[in-house]
Amino acid sequence: MSAGAALVSFTGVTRYYGEGGGLVRALAGVDLTIDRGEFIAIMGPSGSGKSTAMNIIGCLDRPTSGSFRFLGVEVNHLGQDQRALLRRNFIGFVFQGFNLLNRTTAIENVELPLIYRGMPRHERRERAREALHLVGLEGREHHTPGELSGGQQQRVAIARAIVTDPLLLLADEPTGNLDTQRSQEIMELIARLNEERGITVVMVTHEPDMAAFAHRIIRFVDGHIASDQQKVAA
Repeated sequence: MSAGAALVSFTGVTRYYGEGGGLVRALAGVDLTIDRGEFIAIMGPSGSGKSTAMNIIGCLDRPTSGSFRFLGVEVNHLGQDQRALLRRNFIGFVFQGFNLLNRTTAIENVELPLIYRGMPRHERRERAREALHLVGLEGREHHTPGELSGGQQQRVAIARAIVTDPLLLLADEPTGNLDTQRSQEIMELIARLNEERGITVVMVTHEPDMAAFAHRIIRFVDGHIASDQQKVAA
């Protein structure tokens, strides 16, 4: 990894699906730089390219053309296994649907990324317990998802995403399944993780109230960045 490099850099990134008359230009030449420690909200209508950009940043998809660099490394040159290692070591994911294992306790759900790393059981159990404490779920370690509220389930999902100490947290509509109060709580938690632990956050959202927590708001329209605004400090 290159010292001093931006965390994420897009240069002329395109992503096309299909061909001929069915060709869809999901991204049509995007330039974007994300530095470490930023909290960014990505907004835009359905089909604008925001989710495609998120998937490329998370190494879940590849550009059709252009350059995508992560900490100065050209990700397009990495093989599938190398990209999987990049995800595992540097990126945490939070989704709208929680994606927890229903018959597995909170602490076991949080341990999963550490199992993939081959971490010894006692060490991963301690790390998972610390992550649950960090998101305010001490005392709920042995509850299954069905025994937790929606907001608590999302907290488990966030604990699972941060248990590996990622540089980057990607949150795709993290409050989409929550009521207003729980949404506020989750956004305050994500903002605190950004501020206190320095985790870079990139969040896709349709909700202006949730985007207001971010320091920078990027709006996609028709595969292009229509606006990129830095919040003015109060």
